[in-house]
Amino acid sequence: MAGLGVALAAAVEPDAGRAADAAAKYGIPVFSSVGELLAGGSKLDAAIVAVPTVYHHEVASALLQAGLDLLVEKPLAASLAEADDLLRSAHIGGRILQPGHLERFNPAVLAVEPHLRRPMFFEAHRLSVFTPRSLDVDVVLDLMIHDLDIVLTFAKSPVREVRAVGLPILSPKVDIANVRVEFESGCVANFTASRVSTERVRKLRYFEPRRYISIDYARRDVLVIRLDGTVSPEMTAAIAAGKLDPSVLAQLAAGGQPNPGLSFVKPEVTPGEPLRLEIEAFLDAVRTRKPPRVTARQGRDALALALEIQASMAAHAVRAGLVDFFETGA
Repeated sequence: MAGLGVALAAAVEPDAGRAADAAAKYGIPVFSSVGELLAGGSKLDAAIVAVPTVYHHEVASALLQAGLDLLVEKPLAASLAEADDLLRSAHIGGRILQPGHLERFNPAVLAVEPHLRRPMFFEAHRLSVFTPRSLDVDVVLDLMIHDLDIVLTFAKSPVREVRAVGLPILSPKVDIANVRVEFESGCVANFTASRVSTERVRKLRYFEPRRYISIDYARRDVLVIRLDGTVSPEMTAAIAAGKLDPSVLAQLAAGGQPNPGLSFVKPEVTPGEPLRLEIEAFLDAVRTRKPPRVTARQGRDALALALEIQASMAAHAVRAGLVDFFETGA
């Protein structure tokens, strides 16, 4: 990759047509399997694992045993047993194992993380239009896991209780889910994720004592609102619902302060492409042997919460008499 001091040495692609296209485009050998790659004698230092989730453990295990450092797309594995095995392999071999939680490198997240105080309530919305990609997993492992990882990182508290409901709409797996998580600290987080929406939304709002922070992942934008005792109940409710009056927004855009009890601040966000930042962080960890910004343990924790959410959704389906709906799509 240009400017990163790294060269693309090889790729694995089982589809012959796509393999030929990649070989011609990048001028590299393209192998049909990981076994063929490792037997090919290529000098490799690190690899990116971007295969369906069900193959993460199989592929990553082989590469770790071959002595490679890995960036593994989220989720880290399909089960906790598989994730734990990867963590053990990486530890024994002294390898870097970084899960691909891309939103942790979103410039908006990077801008607010150093200024966290005591988040007590989170509201996350991640909505996408339907595409036939990633249908080997449900919407929790496909989309929501980004927000689970960030909230776990921000909340810094063990999970106390999970309540969740989810439904399959256009695929055999859950396509839309709503989740409530309570932490031991008393912090509460609500998550909504859908891959059958008519719009694309990527937002996280969280509340600290006297502060409200809104993160727009797509726009890579942050808004911080500070409140004092003069704010009206109506304004407080509008802020909590994310529905500020257009006149307020207009004043904010013009640089004004629309209410004497509110202070609007847009922190400086350093521009950057999350994918590039993620790869740069991985390469830095490979070179310095320091733990990556997103550790394998954090990837494992996000997976553990996602699986707990899946279990809660399954239990709700039984209580609500929706088992047949899940099994048949009827």
